[in-house]
Amino acid sequence: MQPQAYDAVEPLDLEEFLMSQLRSGDSALMQEFGDFPDDDLKVEQVEKECRTIRHSVPEDGVELDPHVRDCVKSYTQPWLVVSRRCQGDGWSAYSERAGLHKLLRKQTFESDVQPENQEKPSPTLTTLTDDSGRTLTSSDFNLRCLTPDQRVEGLLAFSSHEELDRFNQESRQGNRHPELFALYPPADEEDAVEIRPIPDCPKEHIGERILVRCQAIKFEIEIEPIFATMALYDLKEKKKISEDFYCDLNSEQFKNFLRPHTPHVDHSTLARSAIFSITYPAPDIFLVIKIEKVLQQGEISDCADPYITFRECDSAKNKDKLEKLRGQAEAFCQRLGRYRMPFAWATVNIMEVISTAAVDRDVTDSDSLRGGLCNSIDRRAQLPRRNSERYSTIEEQLCNVSAFKPATITISTIFKQEGDRLSDEDLLKFLAEIKKTSTPQRRVKTISGCIKLDMSPVHDTPLACLSTELIPLIPVAEKNVRPIKEVLEFPSSEVYVPHNIYRNLLYVYPQRLNFVNRLTSARNITIKIQFMSGEDPSCSLPVIFGKSSGAEFLKEVYTPVTYHNKSPDFYEEVKLALPARPTERHHLLFTFYHISCQQKQNQSGSCETLIGYSWLPILNSDRLQTGQFCLPIILERLPVNYSLHTPEKLPPQVPPVKWMESHKGLFNLEIQAVSSVHTQDNHLERFFTLCHALEGGATFPLRVREEKIPENKLEHELKLSIISLSSSSLEPLVLFLHLVLDKLFTLIMQPMVIAGQTANLAQIAFESVVSIVNSLHNSQELIRDQQGRNSLLATYLYWVFRLPDPPRDVQNAGADIIMYYRYSTMGRATAATVGTMLLQSRVRSSSNPDIPAPHTSAEDAEVKNILSAKGHNNPGSRMSTYVDINNHQNTTASTRPSNRKQFHEELALQMVVSTGVCRENAYKYAWFFFELLVKSMAQHVSQLDKQSVPRRSRFSDRFKDDITTIVSVVTAEIGTILVKQQKEVEQAEKVNISLAFFLYDLMSLMDRGFVFQLVKNYCNQMSAKSLSMPTLISMRLEFLRILCSHEHYLNLSLFFSSPASAPASPCPSISSQSSGSCSFQEQQRILALFELSQEFKQQHYLTGLLLTELSAALDMESEGYGNVQRKAINAIYSLLCSHDLDHRCIKTEVRSKVAALYLPLVGIIIDSTNYLDFTVSDTRSGKNKTGGPEDDLENTPLINQSVAMAIAGNPFNTLGRNVLQGKSIATLAADTSRHLLVCFLWVMKNADRSLIQRWTVDMPPSQLNKLLELLTICVSCFEYRGKQSSDKVSTQALQKSQQAKLQLEEALLRGMGARGEMMRRVGGMDRTLGQRENLRWRKDLTQWRQTNDRQDKTKAELDQEALISGNLATESNLIVLDLLETIVQALPLADCKDSVVGGVLKVLLHSLTCNQSTTFLSHTFSTLRALVVKFGDLLFEEEAEQCADLCQKVLQYCSSPIDENRSQACATLYLIMRYSYSNASNFSRVKMQVTMSLASLVGKSSDFQEEYLRRSLRTILAYAEEDTEMQNTQLPSQADELLRNLNSILSDTVKMREFQEDPEMLMDLMYRIAKGYQTSPDLRLTWLQNMAEKHNNRKCYTESAMCLVHAAALVAEYLSMLEDHKYLPVGSVTFQNISPNVLEESAVSDDILSPDEDGVCSGRYFTESGLVGLLEQAAELFSNGGLYEAVNEVYKIIVPILEAHRDFRKLASTHDKLQRAFDNIIQKGHKRMFGTYFRVGFYGTKFGDLDEREFIYKEPGITHLPEISHRLENFYSQCFGDDTLIMIKDSTPVDRKQLNPNKAYIQITYVEPYFDDYEMKDRLTNFEKNFNLRRFMYTTPFTKTGRPRGELYEQYKRKTILTTMHAFPYVKTRINVIQKEEFDLTPIEVAIEDMQKKTRELAVATHREQPDAKMLQMLLQGSVGATVNQGPLEVAQVFLNEIPADPKLFRHHNKLRLCFKEFIMRCGEAVEKNKHLITSDQKEYQQELKKNYNRLRESLRPMLERKIPELYKPIIRPRLENRDSFKRLSFRRAQEENS
Repeated sequence: MQPQAYDAVEPLDLEEFLMSQLRSGDSALMQEFGDFPDDDLKVEQVEKECRTIRHSVPEDGVELDPHVRDCVKSYTQPWLVVSRRCQGDGWSAYSERAGLHKLLRKQTFESDVQPENQEKPSPTLTTLTDDSGRTLTSSDFNLRCLTPDQRVEGLLAFSSHEELDRFNQESRQGNRHPELFALYPPADEEDAVEIRPIPDCPKEHIGERILVRCQAIKFEIEIEPIFATMALYDLKEKKKISEDFYCDLNSEQFKNFLRPHTPHVDHSTLARSAIFSITYPAPDIFLVIKIEKVLQQGEISDCADPYITFRECDSAKNKDKLEKLRGQAEAFCQRLGRYRMPFAWATVNIMEVISTAAVDRDVTDSDSLRGGLCNSIDRRAQLPRRNSERYSTIEEQLCNVSAFKPATITISTIFKQEGDRLSDEDLLKFLAEIKKTSTPQRRVKTISGCIKLDMSPVHDTPLACLSTELIPLIPVAEKNVRPIKEVLEFPSSEVYVPHNIYRNLLYVYPQRLNFVNRLTSARNITIKIQFMSGEDPSCSLPVIFGKSSGAEFLKEVYTPVTYHNKSPDFYEEVKLALPARPTERHHLLFTFYHISCQQKQNQSGSCETLIGYSWLPILNSDRLQTGQFCLPIILERLPVNYSLHTPEKLPPQVPPVKWMESHKGLFNLEIQAVSSVHTQDNHLERFFTLCHALEGGATFPLRVREEKIPENKLEHELKLSIISLSSSSLEPLVLFLHLVLDKLFTLIMQPMVIAGQTANLAQIAFESVVSIVNSLHNSQELIRDQQGRNSLLATYLYWVFRLPDPPRDVQNAGADIIMYYRYSTMGRATAATVGTMLLQSRVRSSSNPDIPAPHTSAEDAEVKNILSAKGHNNPGSRMSTYVDINNHQNTTASTRPSNRKQFHEELALQMVVSTGVCRENAYKYAWFFFELLVKSMAQHVSQLDKQSVPRRSRFSDRFKDDITTIVSVVTAEIGTILVKQQKEVEQAEKVNISLAFFLYDLMSLMDRGFVFQLVKNYCNQMSAKSLSMPTLISMRLEFLRILCSHEHYLNLSLFFSSPASAPASPCPSISSQSSGSCSFQEQQRILALFELSQEFKQQHYLTGLLLTELSAALDMESEGYGNVQRKAINAIYSLLCSHDLDHRCIKTEVRSKVAALYLPLVGIIIDSTNYLDFTVSDTRSGKNKTGGPEDDLENTPLINQSVAMAIAGNPFNTLGRNVLQGKSIATLAADTSRHLLVCFLWVMKNADRSLIQRWTVDMPPSQLNKLLELLTICVSCFEYRGKQSSDKVSTQALQKSQQAKLQLEEALLRGMGARGEMMRRVGGMDRTLGQRENLRWRKDLTQWRQTNDRQDKTKAELDQEALISGNLATESNLIVLDLLETIVQALPLADCKDSVVGGVLKVLLHSLTCNQSTTFLSHTFSTLRALVVKFGDLLFEEEAEQCADLCQKVLQYCSSPIDENRSQACATLYLIMRYSYSNASNFSRVKMQVTMSLASLVGKSSDFQEEYLRRSLRTILAYAEEDTEMQNTQLPSQADELLRNLNSILSDTVKMREFQEDPEMLMDLMYRIAKGYQTSPDLRLTWLQNMAEKHNNRKCYTESAMCLVHAAALVAEYLSMLEDHKYLPVGSVTFQNISPNVLEESAVSDDILSPDEDGVCSGRYFTESGLVGLLEQAAELFSNGGLYEAVNEVYKIIVPILEAHRDFRKLASTHDKLQRAFDNIIQKGHKRMFGTYFRVGFYGTKFGDLDEREFIYKEPGITHLPEISHRLENFYSQCFGDDTLIMIKDSTPVDRKQLNPNKAYIQITYVEPYFDDYEMKDRLTNFEKNFNLRRFMYTTPFTKTGRPRGELYEQYKRKTILTTMHAFPYVKTRINVIQKEEFDLTPIEVAIEDMQKKTRELAVATHREQPDAKMLQMLLQGSVGATVNQGPLEVAQVFLNEIPADPKLFRHHNKLRLCFKEFIMRCGEAVEKNKHLITSDQKEYQQELKKNYNRLRESLRPMLERKIPELYKPIIRPRLENRDSFKRLSFRRAQEENS
């Protein structure tokens, strides 16, 4: 199964090579790609992007707790990013292609040029007669009256061939596009594994942001200040989802009312706009605005009364009342200004507003409520939020929060607050009611007024914003602008984004009080809330955030008062900034007051009456207290040290404390923290606390929550806390992820001295990391990138991770001796033993170094090899420990850097020694540990002194061993998954990719030779697995593809050591004698450069491996490898693409070196042509294409390329290939073919020209032919597809592409791991689908994709695409042209000139067949002219048929609508004429060829522009007249004659144009033209081929074949005149068996032409191989038409010729085809449908010639009369108009006299072939009854009375027999009727005929091999059924009842009687037969049949037994004695019977 030499070779030691073997030039080249070894790595600190003007940090002057210190450090220190200088250089250029189309020149293509005259002439019927001979040339259209085109400059002005070549080359090189790949659409991303996305930089989480600006809050009257509070609520989640935002719009007058209470106002409290953030948009998010006013006396209703009763419009009337109210308000403000009361509230569903305003930015109409998720979806994808159900529902609903139009909302329904329903629960109930009915149900009073808000989406933070901590955000406003506040979101559901800034806030929500049982006057209750740092009243801290228009921070805050309510609800939110280091003294103090609203006379002082106190300590066992609390209330005073206890647990005091309601909980409140330092998770908290205890400074026993931990338990507890980390809940784990990982990595590094013991936590910390990695990957909530990496972890690695700080000296007793301990790792092994007995001998237990660890071997033998002793039972078997290994004396060692424990070494070690689940997951998510290793190694390397530490000494040998082991284990894992768990293929792919990236990164860090070794091990280890070849290649490919995308890949592959140019060799133009002087070795050396040799693989290691994979993939035999081949080709393709677009590769010498690196690729591609078929194109369109949509049916060349080449007996053959290897040919899909070929072209474009030239010279001819063939394929593959083709994509292709897309998407959705699976299925189902693979889904490269989903493209995009693809076609064809020129210019050195020139010419001609740009054509014509000039004689002599082709192509361009093309073509044609005249005086041949070419052009092409061609003819005439050298020769006059001929041929075409729509008429015309050329065999042949072509397009294969048979007969006539070979056919006579019509061709006899005359019969077909070619094609066509018997006849003529030529290969394939034909006869024998025939008669003078002529038309197999009738009616009604044409519906003879002379009549009758009885003896098979038909019959029923039908006894029939001029099938589908005979049948004869038919049918049905029961029963039913009307019984009763009176009828009567006798016998047989066929349920039916049969037989018996005696009298007495006895006996018996 494995190809040999598939194992990777031993790589070169790269470092060694670079140090010792560099040549001077090489290092310069290396520098081009960046100074390779050194300054490549960048480890840089990237400052954090901070949204605020400064980092949010705790207040100064506090000694921070270690945890908070770590948090703050983590949030403020810069990112650490490791990057490489050139990384991604090759790829950046892709993005730069966007502007490419602006730089390109537009290429002109004929197919894009619209011809001017589009209308087709409507057909007119001119009179045509059959024998008109050559009178068709209506032309002597005068050429001289035209003006000639522009002539090409300097056509003959060059001194030498070299100069000509040089001139051509210079013009070719001008204006070329340097990067081929820039023109080529990028490959599918699907395979682009090497793109590793850079994770987004961690940012503070922000949802979708909305700016709400409060414009106005207006009531009917304005009498006092009012205050608003806004917040968002999510109704579905029943949750408040933002903090409160306070604003007021009070006038200065009202603000002055409150001046005494707000001594100063901070700027930050003046905000009127807020930015709300919504992470999870949901349909029911309400913005609630609560309005408060200053406390007044009275219920809310009383206070609201004036607002409800007064109207703004009456303000003048009520002026006094308002003044009074205002005065009252002012008094209240003065006295109670610090207290508020609830007043009113309003709400709006902001999501409805958004979805109404949502709109794509540029649409302005308001009704576009689509709110598509256009641009929020992409932002959303980046946030690792919940991808859970709640998320998907949102998308259905709407709501694109980031793209709505700013809207102004006016809320006019303002509800009065109800004093007893103030809580949030009540509010949510109201909202729910509003959602249902749009008003709250219980009649809530409304207050008239309006609130105006502006809402707009926020994209960029506006000026003057403040964060929730009130730190200004960037951008800062210069002048004093009113600030905007960011409102903190409380997301409705978890948000998985790690903390990124320091935030430490506490929210206090008082909820309700219960003073119902308190008797004193506690009615208007407020709570004063303070945050205290001690118990003294002065300890109250200013940390409470203020509200609007006041101080920024307050020391105390009061809750609003509900009037006269003893158990009030509160909705207040108190927001405080928590101190960074809370102590047990910090607490919240609540003081309860009763407020007297009315000032009593005797009370002068305060309005507050103290009721009691309560408090809540902030910490509980060092942990922040949050959640719901219900606190008791103390009356009177607080005891000392109260704050150290909770109120519930206050110890008994002296004197005793007075509690309200005996210590019952009366005050409900809730506390929430929003903090990035308090984890609020037990596991995390415990972990952090214990870690910090280790770092020193902790006092033991340590308190953690309720427990105390003594020092000796610390290690145990720490281990437990590490283990339980991964069981903490996901959200806190994610929030503190960066910190947790940092800590764990520190633990891995830091040996802990606990209680004097060294504790090693490395292993347990490593396991914890693994399990966290595992749980993050497995969480459904978190997103992963396309390589399966968890985004949070990827981000952490890329931005956050940095090496843990080096271990601080452990502050403990052991510190002083540590110096003597060498850091060592127990149980290490040297590299040598890793493979075999790794570690076995050295394992020690880490707790006691002397006891060897017990080890158990692993199950898997392979892993056992890798890790023979990983010690399951003793996980610590290879832990790093501080162990004294008797080298106290070596004190110096400790100063060496290697003694410090290195993180990467430790990590690698942990990976190697891990076991069990930990090991499994560590390797499953290996990417994480790989990237971790790489980043830590990079930091290590960046700290080394690069100069003094060579690259190979950067890392210790032990570390290298560990890496080797890890790579080996991971490879083994991949293999195991692939072999054992097919379902996990995707997992294997991901691990494989991450391993590749690991080695890719190591290339930049380690000794590269070492990394190459790892690559080698990987490759060999993979191939050692018993994997299927495609899987193996696919894995290795993805792996290598990543390595090769390394930015220094070229240097790694030592590209500069490849030969860039050929060794000095004689210059190509020196004559060929010198070619002998270059030695054989030299030749071999050059050829070897193009092969994948061992030494190439060693030297260019990665390239070698990749090319090996490619050749292995291309070499695969069986099906289903398309996917792997695609992958391999895409890998090479993307690699070359990156070189091509890499700005480091701009210099040509660099490019040629790089191209030289890929020379073996050229070899591989050339070899692959043996067993790969390239799909040339998806669809063709435009001029001279094959296939394509309906309109191109005319243009398919029938003589297809391969047959034409076979005829020419050419060396290579482009499209059909004989496969020698016996391999099945695989077909590459179209786009893959193009990818591979574009690589080939790229190498050819950039490789050194002299090198290529030497290579083509030294190449063996067979190889050269393959190269030329490859070039031909390139030309086809990169053909321009045309703009129009892109405009009018056929709907069919569109549907197909959509289907393909659906299949693909479906497969992707089902998550099929192996993408190949689907492609394989598609490929298996149907080849065509496989070729449509190129419709694979290209995601977003609209600009480049050339797929068929054209629906959505703009005109500009199409133009741009056409522009680029036009340039691509031109450039790729020019590369081919350059290469051809290179080959031709090396010719003098080569030996076999002629075949090479022929081969080159073939490719050139092929390129002319394709759709080419003017630029390319002008260069091609120059090259062709150079060929004619240099090798003219050789061309005209040897390559006759090529010349014919050349003439045809050139002529074709002479009719081009583009002037430039025409002028080039004319110049070329003239040059051909001139050289053929002067060199070899072969002018007559050229004349003939040109004439034939024109004839064939004219015949085939439907859109031929004769006016352009005429102009070209005139131009050539001008050349001839202006050519001074030739004036004295015959040339001008010869040319003149030729051009006149051509002109007359052109005139035929004009006629043909008219009949384009009527195929029969057109064929008649072509037939006539062909006949007119009876004297010129070449032209007749051409026209026969034209006819064949036309027939083939109409799928009339038989006629097409007949044309070719005629053509072959013509050739045979000619050949038999030339020479007399036994094996050749004797002229056309031999062909009689195929068709008698062929004898027409014998007209070409000696008197007409002598074959010796020059130029006659010189075409390629007038040879034996030409004859065979024509016949083979005819056979193929017969086979297509189902006439397999004719195939045999054709091959009977071919076989003798092949035998004579001893061509056994051809004979083999011929017999193969014969066998197939015979098999087809056996299988399809009676099922074949041959033609259907109709008689068509034309009547009426309007038909001209056709009047009163009758034809037989042959139509396809099953054609119904209406079809042909409809077709002819359509065509002729176009000619004459609908009202003129009349179709005669019956078949009675037409009477001329009764017809209207002004009308045209057509009569169509169905006819059947007619044979006499004697003919029937020969025509036995179905085929014979349908071949060679000349007589046809139709029957007309009539009665004597004139009606067509009557009773049995009066029913007559007339039979009409028509004879045609030729036999069908013929070269035409209609043939003249030349004779007509009629005879009538009497009624009894009609009856006889009917009965014979019935009997025959029964006999056939009974005796079939596989009888058909249904058919049989149907016939029986019609024969013996009881009630058959006019059935057999009735016939018998009418005609057999009595003997007729007229003796003339005796014979008829008797014949009928015998018919009946046979009939009844057949019925009996059929009934018997039926008995065996019926199923059990048909028994009764069978009995019924039997009964009917018996009844019929009985009824008929008397009639059948009655004979007419007269008929049985012997006429002559026989002479008996002469007869022998046997006969006599029989005769005697007859007599006895008679008597």
